[in-house]
Amino acid sequence: QVTLVESGGGLVQPGGSRRLSCAPSGHSRRFNSMGWYRQNPGKDRELVASISLAGEINYSDSVKGRFSIFMDNTENTVYLRMTSLKFEDTAVYFCYAADIFTYWGQGTQVTVAS
Repeated sequence: QVTLVESGGGLVQPGGSRRLSCAPSGHSRRFNSMGWYRQNPGKDRELVASISLAGEINYSDSVKGRFSIFMDNTENTVYLRMTSLKFEDTAVYFCYAADIFTYWGQGTQVTVAS
């Protein structure tokens, strides 16, 4: 069983920045893909960004140019750097790690408000 530990959520003003982190607790294994989804009540979970073991990166159109994802292989941690945050970025952000199975973090709330 893999537990993904997320951190970095909170309240941020529009135009501000925030960094989320996610690491598998007690595991040093590598996953084929890691990344972040986000979700608001009553809406589908939306892929925000992903990074593969080979380093291939994908972003949703809504965050391109504002968010960046990167993997620290020494810490086995994936980060999501969010800049120029907008009200519509408010959501619960879920980290995932995928190989044969897909594992999910518990979610961390990011609220963009003035």
